[in-house]
Order: sequence, then C-alpha cells, then structure tokens
Amino acid sequence: MASPYVWHFTTGAALDTTRPTVTVTVPATTIPGPTAGAPTNTAITATFSEDMAPLSINAASFTVTTAAPGVSPVGNVTYVVGSRTAVFTPTTPATLVAGTIYTATITTAATDLAGNALAGNQGSLPAASNYVWTFTTALPLDTTPPTVILTNPANLATPVAVNSPINATFSEAMDPTTISTATFTLQVSGPPLGANVLGLVAYDPLTHIATFTPSSDLLVSTQYTATITIGAKDLAGNALIVPAVAGLPKPNPWTFTTGNGLAPGGVNLGSAATFGIMATSAITNTGAATMINGDVSLDPGTSNGLLPVQVNGTIHINDTVSALARADLLVAYNFAKNLPPGTTISAGADLGALYPTGIPPGTYTSGSTMLVSTPLVLDAQGNANAVWVFQIGSSLTTSASVSLANGAQQKNVFWVPTLDATVGVGTIFYGTIVSGRDVTCVTGAVINGRILAGATLAGTIALDTNTVNVPAP
Repeated sequence: MASPYVWHFTTGAALDTTRPTVTVTVPATTIPGPTAGAPTNTAITATFSEDMAPLSINAASFTVTTAAPGVSPVGNVTYVVGSRTAVFTPTTPATLVAGTIYTATITTAATDLAGNALAGNQGSLPAASNYVWTFTTALPLDTTPPTVILTNPANLATPVAVNSPINATFSEAMDPTTISTATFTLQVSGPPLGANVLGLVAYDPLTHIATFTPSSDLLVSTQYTATITIGAKDLAGNALIVPAVAGLPKPNPWTFTTGNGLAPGGVNLGSAATFGIMATSAITNTGAATMINGDVSLDPGTSNGLLPVQVNGTIHINDTVSALARADLLVAYNFAKNLPPGTTISAGADLGALYPTGIPPGTYTSGSTMLVSTPLVLDAQGNANAVWVFQIGSSLTTSASVSLANGAQQKNVFWVPTLDATVGVGTIFYGTIVSGRDVTCVTGAVINGRILAGATLAGTIALDTNTVNVPAP
C-alpha cells in the first residue's frame, strides 16, 4: 500500500451470541422437499443472516451429495463477503445428472465472525444444527442469458443525490462471485470516460440487485456512466447481455447526472439495532412456538414471558446493555418524529388501499391512526437503499400483510406510532416498529424487523406464537 489505511470502531458491552441462519437458497428450500426442476448446470448457493467467517465456509462445511449408485458432484466452494453467500460451483458445467435427487448440507462448522455455529433446520435452539435441503435436477440446460431489468438512478436521471448508491436489478439469480468492481463500474462520462470511481459492490441474492456504493460523495452537477460487463453471469454460467441491444428492458451502460444535494438516510437505532424485542415495562408471550432471532431487552421491568430457548440471541434485563439500548431507542424515536412531515395520510386511512400498486419510498405522516387493512407493497423502484418512515400520530393497526418489492429492505422501513401498534393475526410484517408505548402481535404474525416498544411511556410487548427476524446490517 502507498500509505496506511486507518479506521475506527467502538465496542459494545455485550457479546454476540446470536447464531447465524440460512435465509435464501438456490435451488430453493421446500419442506419436505425435494424442490423440483433445478437445471443440471446450476451452481448451488446459500445466503446467511449475517457476515460469516470466510475460512469456515469450505468444501468440508458445504457439500452436495447424492445417494448411491449416483456419484456426488465435485465442486469448488466460495464465500462472497459482500453478499453473505456461499457458492458451490461444480468443477465442470452440467456435472449434475438429470432426474437425480441431490442433498445440499451446510454443517455447524460454518460460523459467524464471533464464532457462533449455524442454527440450521435439523435441531432446536439453543443447540447448533446443520442446514439441509434437497432438490431434483431436470433438463433442459439453462441457456437463457440474464439482462438488467431495472436501474437506479434511472437512465438520464437528474438531479441525483451525490451520496446515492447505484443499483442494477437482474432478470434472474446471478453468481455473486461474478458481481464485483471488475464487472460493475462507475465513471465520469466522456468522451473520454474518466477513471473508475472507487467503491464497493455487493449483490443481494433475494432481490437480484447489485449495488455499487462509492467510497465518497460523487461530484456535483456531473454526468456519470454506470456499466455492467459480460463478466457478470447467472448461476448456470450464462453471461449478461450487453451493451444496449434493441428489445432489452434497460440500457447498459446507462448515464445520470448529479445535483448538489444529499439523499435522506434511515433512522439510526444505535445499540438498539441488535434487538428483536425491546420493552420498557413487560414482555408477555402465550405461544410456545414464539421465536426471536435477535437480542431481547427489558428495561425497566422484570416480567419477561420468553424462555431462553425462544431467543436466538442474548436476553438483557435491567443491565448496562439494556439501559444504553433504551436511551438509544428514545433518541431514534425523537429523530423519526422530528423529521420534516412527508406525504399526508388522513386519519384512519388504509395504506394498502391508498397505494394499490405499491407505496414508493419517503416519509408518510398522519396526525392520528394509520391502517394496513389491504395488502401493502413497499416498492423501492430498484433502489436497494430506499427508506420509508411512517410518522403516526396515535396508533398503527394491521390486518393484512406488508411485502417488499424491487429491492426494498426491511432494515430501511420504520413505523413510528406515538402510542401503540397491533400486528394482525397470521400476517407477515416488514420493518422496525418504534412505538411510544405498547405493541401487540396477534397469533401467528411474523415480523421481519424489530419491535421496539415504550420509547416515551411504559411499554409492554404482547406476543402469541410469533417470529421476529432482526434484519441483517
């Protein structure tokens, strides 16, 4: 290196005891399996809930096998840090045999950066277990090349915030080992094109979105060209179709022009970010199958209805960690409430009915109640860093599911009721609830986010056979 590279970080008071999980697989995991129709020339991937120790992801901890008299495939195992994904790539194309059942296994030798072994699907917490899924191969081979179907910023967009990341959405699952700064570049537009802008590239297997994040703010009032090359390939090894060809959904390369402003960010939760559940009065639970994939905090209070086996993380009750998290919760609540008011939502309005085709990123403000009575889609429009903040004057009530589209991430969604929130029976909910008082989750609701209750008043969280999945950072 030409000069030292220096960075700073601050340690917290708590140890990381949350076991990593597998969130997405290709071929997909089905219960009981096997999943049908995997092409014989596909690679096999597994994406984790958090960053893993790269050396723990190898040919010993990630295997693909088939029962005799079949022959198990030989392949290379790679861990892609930016996408938290392990990839098993057969050593030769079409190594898999059509009509064969294969078993993919990731063992407990796979650990996160803190050394926590995998929480798989072959056992119950608090024990670690392997993650196993099966699939059946079929012909024909996958020979369809991928394309770019959505970009953010859009081609010819202006003015673009100078701190904007650049996103490209692909038509299918991509090989994350081929998505890097070598295949996804950004340059000042020419002619001639400028030098490559320094930055990081990450690929999200769930949304099929690649994100280029510049190392520093872009130049103001400047045109840039983003390019993804044919080095980007799908899991069958088919190269991306580039450059712009008649009939393709989106141009590649594409250009945009910056303005002179910054894009708004999300709500900084501070030390509260690791918690799936936070209450400032009590936590009740009436469901034996309730599972919190994240830490739990109760401060102040002593009534905690969760058993240790129901928490894939650490429980903090009236200790220094819970006290700091409670202080950070109040800071986050006040920040969200003091953001400039956004799109006005009338009292008692149903967001799903107001936005039947999807609600775009932004701040939405109601002086009273806010409802989700009709299924609501959070549409990021290809921007994986899109943020939603719902400022709610009294309470939030949902009876229909919330879903994500076009790159939306649950970590960037914030619901901020002054009083209470109720998540409806059997629904799927996305985002972090930062409530002034209580939160109730009705039977079977799944919360992909966090429940942080009691920012300003004594807050109780009531659970009944619910799952809470804390978003990855």
